[in-house]
Amino acid sequence: MIEPVKRRVVIHFPGFERMDAQAHQRRFKRSAQRSAEVWGFSTAIEPLSEAHGATHFSAVSEAQGWRTTSTIYLCDHNSLVEKLSDKPTFQRILTGFASFGSVVGQGGLTAYFRHAWRFGLFFLFPFLLMSLGFAASLAIASLPLWLGFLWHYFWSLPLAWAFYRCVLLPFSDRYLTLHLLADWELAAAAARVDDPHLSRWLERQYGTVIEALGEPADEYVVSSHSMGATLAAHVLGMVLERKPAAVAGKRVVFITLGGAILQCALLKSASRLRQRVGAIARAPGVSFLEVQCVTDVIHFYKSAVVSMCGHHDAPQAELMFIRVKHLLIPEHYRRIKRDFLRVHRQYVVHGDVRGSFDFTLLTTGPFSADLTTDYSKRDFDGFADAPPRRTVVTRQ
Repeated sequence: MIEPVKRRVVIHFPGFERMDAQAHQRRFKRSAQRSAEVWGFSTAIEPLSEAHGATHFSAVSEAQGWRTTSTIYLCDHNSLVEKLSDKPTFQRILTGFASFGSVVGQGGLTAYFRHAWRFGLFFLFPFLLMSLGFAASLAIASLPLWLGFLWHYFWSLPLAWAFYRCVLLPFSDRYLTLHLLADWELAAAAARVDDPHLSRWLERQYGTVIEALGEPADEYVVSSHSMGATLAAHVLGMVLERKPAAVAGKRVVFITLGGAILQCALLKSASRLRQRVGAIARAPGVSFLEVQCVTDVIHFYKSAVVSMCGHHDAPQAELMFIRVKHLLIPEHYRRIKRDFLRVHRQYVVHGDVRGSFDFTLLTTGPFSADLTTDYSKRDFDGFADAPPRRTVVTRQ
């Protein structure tokens, strides 16, 4: 017999999306309501509130035999995303390509293809798309040179500019190319940890985590999605460096959902990040779990993240594998399966059917997050009579 989690604190680091805390809370509420319908329990999501600079809201989920109250802190980095995205378009392109040079120069491209070739293609995609577009613009502008009619530049240069403005940029927006360039700019900065805006943001989130860990709870879940995994590793690592007593005697679970820690950690300049990953892996009472999906190209599938950060002798993160197609109805999956960004987002939104994983259950349900769980095999109505069944987990 196992007791349900009655009180939980969640500290969530979202992925690289232009969404503020209000938008993340609204998404969470929509997903929670849908998940409650699918799984047959009730949930109530309170409005967002802020105290001492920490943004959070409460969620109460219950069914026969259990009631779980969760306080969810949102460590969104929308301010960083906006800073990168609000620059003039051409400046965004230049700084994006500068980050490309930084990543390649630090051995990132080689490492990506060595450990996760699909992630390597994801890295190259926005830069190849923009390069091909600029090459086409240049070819249009230089047509008079190739045709021997030099005086025809009066129409070829405006035509090249029109192609750039009216074809290349709208087409690249369709695939969020400029957004991806900004993502790589932040990735390079998160590896170096030398950007003052990022440093101030990390300090603020450090304060948030310390405040959250001060609340009484049965367990504390530090969840992270995509780029948020790197930022969460930095902040939790700062807690362990400066105030390890904050986690002493607590059940703390560090979870990455489609985590891309290695996006930054494989760069030569990321020594501090690699050190913090090792500190998390070695911290007593802290469990480290990575949730991965084979059809998600924006992470390092089956990666040994702790070992690859140089900590071969440390306890390794556990891996839980999910399949997006098993969480959605066939029609829904067919609509999104070729949209790699939408598939990557599935970790933090509701499913259509009962499956092995559900973000709402992870953060507001009765089951402890440090037991990797196939939720589809749980009996929610007779909780006390249903001992946990661990899913098949691979040790790295």
